[in-house]
Amino acid sequence: MSSVKSVSIAAVPRPYEGFSDQYISGRWRAGKFGTALIDTDPYTSNTLVEIPNADASDLDEAYRAAAHAQRLWAATAPHERAQVIARAAEIMKARHDEMLDWLISETGSTRAKAEIEWHFAVGITAEAATFPHRAEGRLLPSDAPGKESRAYRQPLGVVGVISPWNFPLYLTQRSVAPALALGNAVVIKPAGETPVTGGLLLAKIFEEAGLPAGLLNVVIGQVEEIGDAFTLHPVPRMISFTGSTRIGRRVGSLAMTAPQIKRVALELGGNAPLVVLDDADLEHAVRSAVVGRFLHQGQICMSSNRIIVDAKVHDAFVERFVAHVRTLKYGDPRDPAVSIGPVISQKQLTAHFATLKLAHDTGAKQLLGGEAQGLVLPPHVFVNVKNDSVFAQSEMFGPIAPIIKVSGDEEALRVANETEFGLSSAVFTQDQERGVRFALGIEAGMTHINDHSVDDSRSGPFGGEKNSGLGRFGGEWILHELTRDHWVTIQQNKGPYPF
Repeated sequence: MSSVKSVSIAAVPRPYEGFSDQYISGRWRAGKFGTALIDTDPYTSNTLVEIPNADASDLDEAYRAAAHAQRLWAATAPHERAQVIARAAEIMKARHDEMLDWLISETGSTRAKAEIEWHFAVGITAEAATFPHRAEGRLLPSDAPGKESRAYRQPLGVVGVISPWNFPLYLTQRSVAPALALGNAVVIKPAGETPVTGGLLLAKIFEEAGLPAGLLNVVIGQVEEIGDAFTLHPVPRMISFTGSTRIGRRVGSLAMTAPQIKRVALELGGNAPLVVLDDADLEHAVRSAVVGRFLHQGQICMSSNRIIVDAKVHDAFVERFVAHVRTLKYGDPRDPAVSIGPVISQKQLTAHFATLKLAHDTGAKQLLGGEAQGLVLPPHVFVNVKNDSVFAQSEMFGPIAPIIKVSGDEEALRVANETEFGLSSAVFTQDQERGVRFALGIEAGMTHINDHSVDDSRSGPFGGEKNSGLGRFGGEWILHELTRDHWVTIQQNKGPYPF
């Protein structure tokens, strides 16, 4: 008998309630740690929800519930798993406004950014619904007489997902939906700044979609209590982490030193170069660079962190860039006309003040700026930036744009590659083949020609090189990351043995 529940989707669903609990083993209940996480709106500072923190025993229960539920789920017919994931996508569409409200309230997203994130999340969910029928095995050639060789593709088991606060809905769902579709169970540890959009909201959606209890769990707690334990626990076979390079190194190290070695997918920091060559369409390059740098206040791992411009067009580009940035409205993210909302926290704002001081200390010239209003930092633009400065080499994660002047393609490429990171990148030129040659020289996992660096696709291989991480998300790549090959042979004859 099927374990999947039949559900109907209301045309105008009632808004979800009950985000003050953990979601463990199919039950909504309080965490046992004894303190509460207070989730606030970064623009208004209003409290959105208070969530009693989980302790180590809550985490253990979540992982063991996932391991128990996964065995039956892996044996469920592919079409039944596909139906649950497809229903989740439909629920997300029906709850579009509700989900956008949460993204704006909890993350400080502007409405435009919230729409982009919702679109990405629905897209990867729809893509994942195809995965149950795409996880194929193979019959392999064999040189041994009478011996059949097979490669089966099987789920890993339980996947632990640690997600960030900047694109929490999408960057969680891009691991969760494919993992569930392929027969795995999942435990999510969302960022403390975004427990709802990074975990609990998805739990509500999959619960409504009829996902059997125990397959998806969300634990919210202090790093000191469940941080390392989340990776060291013996149950998960893989940890999918998106966040800073510093913490990603620790997660990777713990995964290798745990009693049972685990796979890791690490999507880490970035310092994306956006290169404007001397034949670029400047109007298009300017508009793209502004979006690539200032979308979601620059709080994106793929954000165009360094804008590298050929000297022949530098002054014209800078003039147009500054003029366009001046038109950006900043303030309340609920205002549809606002392009730049608040940064996520006072901690991040303080870090941006330090970055601005670095810019001045290293000789950069400020062309645009302004005083912070609450957690809203107006856009800042700097020129005369040295690529080897601490300022340029930092992942800023804020609305600060450094522009670097170079002479010719060779210097542009060298400067683009002079970073410890290698996630995304972009190049602008009206010569497509020149653009491809340049792109293939960039040491990054992704390069976009005549578009900004903030791009993702449900079917493309998303991931980085160097200190930007390991593994790939999207399409066939995430399918292989979240499954394992099991080689099975069948000897039909009694073959000769050497002894």
